[in-house]
Amino acid sequence: MSEQIILSTQEKQEIISLNRKLRKNIEGRLPMSDYRLAKNSIKKAVAEGKITRDKFGNFPVILDMQTAYLMGEEIGLHREIIISILLNSSVQGGIITIEQVREQFGESVADMLTNLTRISALYAKSPTIESENFRNLLLSFANDMRIILIMIASRLVLLRRLFNSTDNEGRKQVAAEASKLYIPLAHKLGFYKLKSEMEDLALRYSESEVYAELSRKLQETSASREDYMQSFIRPIETALRKNPHIRYRIKGRTKSINSIWQKMKRQKLPFENIYDLFAIRIIIDSEPQNEKSECWQVYSIVTDLYTPNPNRLRDWLSVPKSNGYESLHTTVIGPEGRWVEVQIRTERMDAIAEHGLAAHWRYKGIKSEKGLDNLLASIRDTLEHLTEEDISENKFKMELYKDEIFVFTPKGDLYRLPKGATILDFAFCIHTGVGSKCTGARVNGRNVPIRHTLNNGDQVEIITSNSQTPKQAWLTIARTGRARSKIRQALKDLTARQADIAREMLIRKFKNHKMELDEAMMDQLIRKMGFKRLSDFYQRVAEGGIGVAEIFKRYQELVNPESNASAQSAQNFTLVNENEGKESTDILVIERNLKGVDYKLSKCCAPIFGDEIFGFVTISGGISIHRKDCTNAHQLRERYPYRIIEARWSDSERCKGSYQVTLRVVGHDDIGIVSNITSLISQEKEVIMRGINIESHDTLFSGTLTLMITETSKLKKLITKIESIKGVKQVKRL
Repeated sequence: MSEQIILSTQEKQEIISLNRKLRKNIEGRLPMSDYRLAKNSIKKAVAEGKITRDKFGNFPVILDMQTAYLMGEEIGLHREIIISILLNSSVQGGIITIEQVREQFGESVADMLTNLTRISALYAKSPTIESENFRNLLLSFANDMRIILIMIASRLVLLRRLFNSTDNEGRKQVAAEASKLYIPLAHKLGFYKLKSEMEDLALRYSESEVYAELSRKLQETSASREDYMQSFIRPIETALRKNPHIRYRIKGRTKSINSIWQKMKRQKLPFENIYDLFAIRIIIDSEPQNEKSECWQVYSIVTDLYTPNPNRLRDWLSVPKSNGYESLHTTVIGPEGRWVEVQIRTERMDAIAEHGLAAHWRYKGIKSEKGLDNLLASIRDTLEHLTEEDISENKFKMELYKDEIFVFTPKGDLYRLPKGATILDFAFCIHTGVGSKCTGARVNGRNVPIRHTLNNGDQVEIITSNSQTPKQAWLTIARTGRARSKIRQALKDLTARQADIAREMLIRKFKNHKMELDEAMMDQLIRKMGFKRLSDFYQRVAEGGIGVAEIFKRYQELVNPESNASAQSAQNFTLVNENEGKESTDILVIERNLKGVDYKLSKCCAPIFGDEIFGFVTISGGISIHRKDCTNAHQLRERYPYRIIEARWSDSERCKGSYQVTLRVVGHDDIGIVSNITSLISQEKEVIMRGINIESHDTLFSGTLTLMITETSKLKKLITKIESIKGVKQVKRL
């Protein structure tokens, strides 16, 4: 039997006091028989020495009781929650098993305790949970909000208890974890009161000197601040009394120490120059159908008395925040020319603001079940699309802290996005397929690039192209975890496809030389070349970092060191003219009408009918057709002169097809210029636009047009016409 834990007199008194508070709190919510069973389990665990102190010397039972009380007072208390919290230490100590819990208290309590056990096991090893473990925990709990709420409440309780701890390093670790993980969660869920206290405690432990100095200054100025608040409120109360149908109460609150410190750092001002140290809250007792109208009526009364700052009006009445927060905020100039923030809301709105969406557990008339579901889905989506690197770089905190904007589609559909979201984020918000093909958008009728930052109220129409694919650079453009996750997956899929193509190229090369590729020998060669994984090797081949001919040569040297792979390759590129003098019906005439040769138009210069061309014998034995002014032409002729062959377009009508070309256009970013370009192209016969990608740079725009066209003569005429459009500075074929 373990040694019985010794409780101090203060701890015993604390337990007695907490027991009294809890019994009063649970009245009508929890059967007293359940409470007695939980209390007996705790007593047994303590008596048998099964409960040990945590790393900071805290007695876990006290922490559990305080967490249960906090849940009841600030968040909302259900039978399953209070029992789960109170039984947590007993389950950890082995006094009662999960199966016994399931039999005595039901499936829900057993499931919650199973999850709480997992959390306790992680915290038993360290004062904090590693980022990736935390992410995985939250993902598994995201469908059960109760566990997340318990985690937030228990960490706040621990932060409160650390006040007397001498383990400064441990306190800093807990504070840092709270700032990175728990405070953003409390913010996202709308528990602003808990969040504010956690922020102040985290600052107290991480920057104790700053906290002490600001706390002292607030204390010194409290009397003058109280006098000022009263002088500000007095005229408002006088005006409101003239409207007897408005039932209200007014309260002033000083900003939290952390929020003052953040403002001082952000604005680079001393404490004495921070004037809006407090906010006034006007809370209306209003019927649901009159809420908005009465809030705006009070707003009118306030702004008649004090001049408002038009840039500081925040209307969360019309479209509430995703966590259910509803309020009307304005900042006005009060006496002595000082700015004062005024918040106007109803009792219902205040309940949600104080206690989050979970307030529906305590307050009637709060229709937030759907809101809770949407909010949890939002948090889960954020977690699913964040990597361990994102969490370590604090992107989790940034994702949950971001303010929201609302944008519309041309059809009037409303989308909610975090502030700072780009066109790319919006495209992926609509659908992954739309995001992957996005080339830009029309925002309020004006063409913008994918990196354009959206503003509240924008109307957005996404522009897509079937030829568009996600790029690595998109990861720096996207601001939401969802978009970045989708881009990463698309890039991974693209890499896999490229690797498959590279492997197929190698197999085809071997077949052309009447050889079978030996997998074991190829693995040996890949390792010899310094690659640890096959995928990395094939990706390098796909990117052109290693030539297929070079790999084939090394493979032959590995199999037969004395073979002359380069000589054999040269023999395979020798072409014999067996069709001299015969009439050609092919699109191309190669080496005096040579027939039966596999050829393709190269992608690097995209030749079309009418271009001056030449042929290049590829490593697979086929022929790649290039324009004579191709950027690679000089290098090919210099390095591989023996593989260059003559080629020209045939006069056959079969060549009168369409070919893809890309034009680069640069011009002044004038209203309607892009529309003028696309309108001109649409009027051209035998010219089809396949894609457009335009980006703005200050007063200029640049971009590419992808077209299908029949021949060079038509292309030259089209370029001339585009150049004649007012505002176009340059048109160049790529």
